[in-house]
Amino acid sequence: MIESALLAHIYARSKGLERFPQVLVGPGDDCAVLAVSGGGSILLTVDHLVEGRHVPPLSPTPTRTELDAAARKAIARSVSDIAAMGGTPIASLATACMPPGFPQAAADQLFDRMHFWAQHFNAPLIGGDIAQSPALADGTRGHFILTSTLIGSPHTARGPVLRSTARPGDLVCITGRLGNSLHSGRHASFSPRVAEAAWLCAHASPSAMIDLSDGLGRDAARVAHASNVTITIDAARLPVHDDLPDSPDRWRRAAGDGEDYELLVTLPDDSVLARWAVERNIPLTVVGRVEQGPATCRIIAPDGAVHDAGTLGWDHAS
Repeated sequence: MIESALLAHIYARSKGLERFPQVLVGPGDDCAVLAVSGGGSILLTVDHLVEGRHVPPLSPTPTRTELDAAARKAIARSVSDIAAMGGTPIASLATACMPPGFPQAAADQLFDRMHFWAQHFNAPLIGGDIAQSPALADGTRGHFILTSTLIGSPHTARGPVLRSTARPGDLVCITGRLGNSLHSGRHASFSPRVAEAAWLCAHASPSAMIDLSDGLGRDAARVAHASNVTITIDAARLPVHDDLPDSPDRWRRAAGDGEDYELLVTLPDDSVLARWAVERNIPLTVVGRVEQGPATCRIIAPDGAVHDAGTLGWDHAS
């Protein structure tokens, strides 16, 4: 199965949701947007975390550190989706499919840590479900799967920030730094950029945003296709983590490693960059521009070669 192909099928099958007036934004963005009584709206998103794919397999007797990392990431990934829409978390729900023989003490501790991290990110757990998977034929334990559903509120002034509203002439900017997230462990310890997204909505009129979970290349291409524009990124300008090994294709790792959970944001001009530098303690780096043209994203390598950004990234299903 190829994730991008399945997503394309889902988007095509979801056409026609406009006949449900409460559905303001359906599949294809970081969150769905639903209208609520009184004229407001809410954000909804769901993610799952699979042991062995999104976090390393646990020890036979899982440690507190392993369980804490899984719980934190399970919640934080969905909080990052809320941030990408410019929203604020309100509450969360969680489910777990536990393999046979998973220790009771470990299960208790896992949910204790999910409860902790949900409150830490201002998204208290308000419900969920638990199930046990069937035993595997070969007698192995199998993996646990967690899901987290986040409810959020859009920015009161800006409203939901979509992927589909980038405009020609906009700057393409990135919060923080990119690359080496999985090897370094940052993929399990990142802080969702909720406060940074709120600041941008209040001061910078962002036209589009997305969180960088699958890699800058793949995710920037999603914005380009959703907005029907060309996005051009200068690889030499990418903000890269110091622990990403130095090599001629370092930029490729920065654009394709994935699991960074930074924000890509398109802005109408650079007038807020100096103020950001004073008020925030993370970089906001201009890495490219939005242009009129076919729906595509390209990266200009340091040697001048042009690359299809959509090929650089991580497919969660492959």
